[in-house]
Amino acid sequence: MSSLARQPPAGSAFGDRVLEFAALHDQIERASECADVQLCALAAGRLQSLRNLHAYLALRARDTRKLQKQLAHLGLDALGHCEPHVLATVNSVLANLYVLNGVMPAQPSLFDAAREFESGPALLRRNAARLFGPEPDRRRARIMVTLPDAAADDTALLKSLLEAGMDCARINCAYGDQDSWARTSERLVEAQAVTGLPCRLFMDLRGPKLRTGPMAMEPATLKIRPHRATNGTVLRPARIQLLPNGMPLAVAADADACLVLDADWLGRVAPGDKIRLRDARGSRRTWRVVNRHASGLLVESRKTCYLGNGTVLTPHPADGGARPSTTIHGLQPQQSRLEIRPGDRLRLRCGNEPGEPAVRDAADRLLRPGSLSLDIAEVFRDARAGEPVGFDDGRISGVIEQADGETITVRIRHTRRPVERLTGGKGINLPETSLDLPAMSDEDLRDLAFVASRADILGLSFTNAAADVRALSERLRQLGREERGVIFKIETRRGCANLPAILIEAMRLPNFGVMIARGDLAAECGFERLAELQEDLLRLCEAAHAPVVWATGVLEGLARRGHPRRAEITDAAAAQRAECVMLGKGRYIGRALHALDRLLKRLEDCQEKQQCLLGELRIGLRAGPEPLRASPRDAPGAREI
Repeated sequence: MSSLARQPPAGSAFGDRVLEFAALHDQIERASECADVQLCALAAGRLQSLRNLHAYLALRARDTRKLQKQLAHLGLDALGHCEPHVLATVNSVLANLYVLNGVMPAQPSLFDAAREFESGPALLRRNAARLFGPEPDRRRARIMVTLPDAAADDTALLKSLLEAGMDCARINCAYGDQDSWARTSERLVEAQAVTGLPCRLFMDLRGPKLRTGPMAMEPATLKIRPHRATNGTVLRPARIQLLPNGMPLAVAADADACLVLDADWLGRVAPGDKIRLRDARGSRRTWRVVNRHASGLLVESRKTCYLGNGTVLTPHPADGGARPSTTIHGLQPQQSRLEIRPGDRLRLRCGNEPGEPAVRDAADRLLRPGSLSLDIAEVFRDARAGEPVGFDDGRISGVIEQADGETITVRIRHTRRPVERLTGGKGINLPETSLDLPAMSDEDLRDLAFVASRADILGLSFTNAAADVRALSERLRQLGREERGVIFKIETRRGCANLPAILIEAMRLPNFGVMIARGDLAAECGFERLAELQEDLLRLCEAAHAPVVWATGVLEGLARRGHPRRAEITDAAAAQRAECVMLGKGRYIGRALHALDRLLKRLEDCQEKQQCLLGELRIGLRAGPEPLRASPRDAPGAREI
């Protein structure tokens, strides 16, 4: 029971407020004491975190907004940033309310709560250091970088990323294989040896992500077109590089496309010659040979060409002589694409049968819906009519009209563009379907031993329930890898709803954290709810003293295009409240990494988790540092890839 006085003076101005807050205090205190019964099942040192999480859940079980406003008028509103030390905050506020009401607490020592206020944040920092390594210089948040495929054979790339501020390297096991993952981890070790900089390796299992199956293949067609002005005038002809057999297919910087042809035929063609052909549509086209490279020819076309296997190329020399023809071959077939418009129907079929495009009449009316395959039978077992469906990260969405156990018919309600194109391998979201899928697929179970032996931290994708945590914990125990760090990725509505139970179960592990996967969450829960969700997830994890990775979309424009959008900068600033911030892939990832490192260091003195820190106002007092869109040449380690 509380040790505070419980008799506010009758009729006092604060009497009712003190009694209301005292009742809240008792409720929270009882919730924290109930956590003791789970102590025997937890790893050493987790009791304080368990008590604090239970206290926070009790606090957030009721609406305290009116009470917060009343406390703010008294200068006592600390509930808005109480996450790491809930009971200490409530004790302190209640003690001060009694003093304002003219009654001293039974134990004045309740005012001396400095140690309790410091121990919660210290626990979180200690847990973050155990998971991600020591804090970097001048910033608390670490930076995780999703490594590109090129990292498997490029030590210099990894060295530049380490020097630009990468603290944790991520290998996404949804792509590549064990051989490429092994080579990447070896290159990372080499880069660390060269730079002397620490870096943890994070590998996340692919999980049971719902993805569209393959589409039917279409004959290979290569479209080549000149660069035109808005009025159709040709600004520059299309440039095609012609390489001899045996040369690797690589488009040169001054070419728009590349073809591999017979080496003897290429040797007979000279600059100034013309090459005539009838393209895949039957249109007559003429190319002009403009240059001979050491490896082949460069030709130009002033008209759009559609090339396919079997297209015949006939040279016409400038001297009027005759040359033999050659045939284009070796173009790879490509998957067809499914065109989708609002109002269309779409069929999902169980299995791996290739999907087929829709059939339309001359008036563009839908005659036969397009189809896609999905090789997860549980979806067809659990899906029901009326439930929403999203495709390709929410770019396409609709509602299930019919589900018969083998086929799902979806009515499309929304597309990002008037006509969207859907291919194989795109994500599917079923936010309201009660899918009973394990977090680890068969592929994950095969990869787990390898990942646990190579990675410092492994990620469990699509963590939806405490049972998923128990299953991974048991597998790691069997492998003798219990000490490995684990990050539980929250990517679904179900995962959000079960996060308290997931955190409590995870406290059995010696080293864990949580990733807020905002891309999948936005597709699952809607973009309008994302800000609210990520805020609640951050606060819950802080109450459990669990480190958080803020993931998906951070400085995405800067990483992919070389310059950020304005909203990206404020989003990256908000990410400072997490213990780790994840960058995705992109050609300009080095530039994005360098910019994020500077931004986080600049904000370190302005915000600590949920609490704003009011330092000296520096607006207009002196020039700031270099702008965020600095050239890669000026940014150490900011290599373009």
